[in-house]
This record gives sequence, structure tokens and C-alpha cells, in this order.
Amino acid sequence: MKKEMSFGISMIPLVFMIVAMTLTIIVLEQGPHIPLIVGTTVAAIVAWRSGYSWKEIEEAMYKGIRLALPAIVIIILVGLTIGAWIGGGIVATMIYYGLKIITPSLFLVSITIICSVVSLAIGSSWSTMGTIGVAGMGIGMSMGIPAPMIAGAIISGSYFGDKMSPLSDTTNLASGLTKTDLFEHIRHMLYTTIPGLIIALIVYGFLGRNFGQSGVDTKDIQKTIGVLEDSFVISPFLLIIPLIVILLVAKKVPAIPALISGIVLGLLSHVFIQGGSFSDAVATLQGGFSIETGNAMVDDLFNRGGLDSMMYTVSMTIVAMTFGGILEHTGMLQAIVKQILKITKSAKTLIVSTIFSCFATNATCSEQYISIVIPSRMYAKAYKEKGLHSKNLSRALEDGGTLTSVFIPWNTCGVFILGTLGVHAFDYAPYAVLNFIVPIISIIYSMTGFTIAKLSESEIIDMQKNDDITSHA
Repeated sequence: MKKEMSFGISMIPLVFMIVAMTLTIIVLEQGPHIPLIVGTTVAAIVAWRSGYSWKEIEEAMYKGIRLALPAIVIIILVGLTIGAWIGGGIVATMIYYGLKIITPSLFLVSITIICSVVSLAIGSSWSTMGTIGVAGMGIGMSMGIPAPMIAGAIISGSYFGDKMSPLSDTTNLASGLTKTDLFEHIRHMLYTTIPGLIIALIVYGFLGRNFGQSGVDTKDIQKTIGVLEDSFVISPFLLIIPLIVILLVAKKVPAIPALISGIVLGLLSHVFIQGGSFSDAVATLQGGFSIETGNAMVDDLFNRGGLDSMMYTVSMTIVAMTFGGILEHTGMLQAIVKQILKITKSAKTLIVSTIFSCFATNATCSEQYISIVIPSRMYAKAYKEKGLHSKNLSRALEDGGTLTSVFIPWNTCGVFILGTLGVHAFDYAPYAVLNFIVPIISIIYSMTGFTIAKLSESEIIDMQKNDDITSHA
């Protein structure tokens, strides 16, 4: 017979995983996969000892993996896109013109705004980082700007659009799970996200002043431009390819066919513009682009991409979701959240608890989607009981879940960024300003009551009627 999961029992797998993760990453300096497998194993044993059959435990793992399948497909396509766009000279062209147009002092501000606009148009932070972000890393590093700063600016811009776009999966997920109108959800997020973006741009403007023209060796920039000219066919017409992908998604073409279009166009560019063979182009899609220019920075930037480069991230996602699946579908996460709700006495602390729960779920379950799904299910009733509008919950889910996922090295988002931009979460964390400032703003709002929407009497009556209908159905 299945036992109801207590808080103490539910914490056992988390404690094992956290200890294993700490030892593996900090002491042994290894990856996060094995600690998550340790956590999954302990969670399975705890569930089995609590009355769950192995078949039920296995199904819980599969449910977790199924939740991540859309993300896994995007990860694979982004790897193919990076390989195709590097091989096709598209990334080189973006870097080439970026070095000629953008000044070093304004680079961090510029790349943040560019990534914000692109991700707002296409609704995907990952696609933005995997395309515009890769080019931005090359431009910024050529200007002598530290990689963690560049990555932080790219992440801030990419997640601004991901959070605010009506095309974003997390935006639709948060509004859908809380039964909040999509555009009402987006409007409510403006109060925290716009001030966060303004603060981020001010910080990047302040940091950028250290990279004025006087402090940059223009010979290095010219040398990089020369290497690009020697290694690739540079043409402004190649910029049409990323523009096509952006326009397709802006026209509400789903992300997968839009990315596939970009991959095909990149492959054709590799063959017919860059002069490579079909064999080379296909090999690049599989194993990534390979080049030796003698310029260490250029070689480091362009030797990447391809399906194989994303297998670390794919395996990480699968392992993380097996752990999260067991915790969710055996009631362990619910038991932990119930304990949190016992000490939540007011609307103020409820919103703060939601934000911290989202961050904790990101850290323990290693998946951005779970950080939205679990708290949305567990806190919905509490928000109703305290007379809070559902858009407060949907905003807290995004502020605490969507944005903080990048700070966890073993979260699928942190692993994806490492594989795509080549910078570790601990290095770019201080510079991903939007991602840490928005949750802080959200907490300040909750403590002061500013922009916290209450349910009207008519909304409470309608909600009670719906609950009565549901209970009698």
C-alpha cells in the first residue's frame, strides 16, 4: 500500500542529490549527470519503500522525459543551426559587419537590445542565443570584452523576449496553467520586467565605458576582420537567412519548421556560396564546423556546432527529467510545497514563497518547465484563498522560474548556455543582470503591495460558482 509522502521522506532524495552535486562539481570538478543519477536512484528507492511498484516509478520517469521532449527537439535543431550557419558563412558575416558597425563602448547595450528584439519576435531565448548570441560572442571577444560579460548581456536580452513574447512556450505555459489571459499575463509582467531591462542596460552602459575605442587594440579587430575575409565569403545577402527565420516565427510559424528552414538555407550556403561539398556540409551538421586559421579566438569560436555538440545537453535533460518525474509523480514535491505553505501566513509571503520555490525547483529538478508546472499546481488554491488574482501567480512563476534557470549549472538552461556560448553559469551569473534583478523587483513589489492585483467581489463569486460546478461534475 502506498504511503503518503511526508516532508522528511521527500527531502531524502534532494539531500542526497545536493550533496552528490556539491562534491562532484566543486571537489571533483566533474559534470552534473552522475549526481542527478544518484538522486534519481535514491528517489526511486524511497518511492519503492513507500509502496510504489517499479512499473509506476518507471512511468513517472517517462512522464518527466515526455515533458522535456519539445525542449530536446529544439536543442538538437539549435546544434544543427549553429553548424549550418557557421559553415554557410552566416555567423562570420554577422560578426564581420558587427565589428564594423558596433563600437566597443556600446557593444553590451547593443547586443542586449538586439537579443531582446529578436527573442521578442521569435519567442525563444535558446534560438536567439544559438544564432545571434554565437555571433555576439565573436564580436565582443574580438573587441577585448570578457566572455562572461558578453554572455550575461546576451542572456539578459534573450530572456527578456522569451519572458514577454506571446510566442514563448514558458509565457504560454505560465498563463495556461494558472488560467490567466495570455495578454493580461504579459501586461502584468511589464511592471517587473521593463524596470529590470532598464537597470540591466544602465549596468551594461556603465561596464561598456571601460571598452571605449581608446582602450581597444584596433589592430586585433582588423586582424580578426582579415581572418574572416580570408576564411569565408562575406556577403550582406547572407544576413537574409537569419532575417527569414525571424520573420517566419514572427508570422507564427512554429519554431521547429522555422529552424529547419534556417538549417536548409545554411547548408545550401555552405555548398553554393562558401564552396564546400555536400559531404562537408552534412559532416558539419553532424560533427560541427572545423577550421584552422591560426587565430586562436576565431578558431575557438568557429570550431563548434552540429548534432554531436548537443548530446551532452540532451543527455543532461533526460537525466534531469527522470529525477524530476519521480519527485513530481510520487508526491514528493507536493509534500515539500505543502510544508512551505504551512509557514506562509500572508499574501506577501505567499508570492515570495512562490519565487523561491521556483528557484529551488530549478536547482533540484534541473528543468525550467518543472519550475513553472509544479508551483503553479501547488500554489493556485492558496492564491484564491488569499484573494489574489491568478496573474500574480503567473508573473511570480516567470520571475522566479523562467529567469533563474540560467544560474544553475546543472539545469538544462545552464548546460545549454555552456554548450552554446561556451561560458559557465558561475562565470556569467554576475552579468546576467535582468535575470537576477527581476526576481528581486518582484519580491520588493510583493512586500510593499505595489502592482499586486486582488480579486474583485464579482470575480470571487464567479470563481465560487465554477468551483461548485466542478465539485458536482
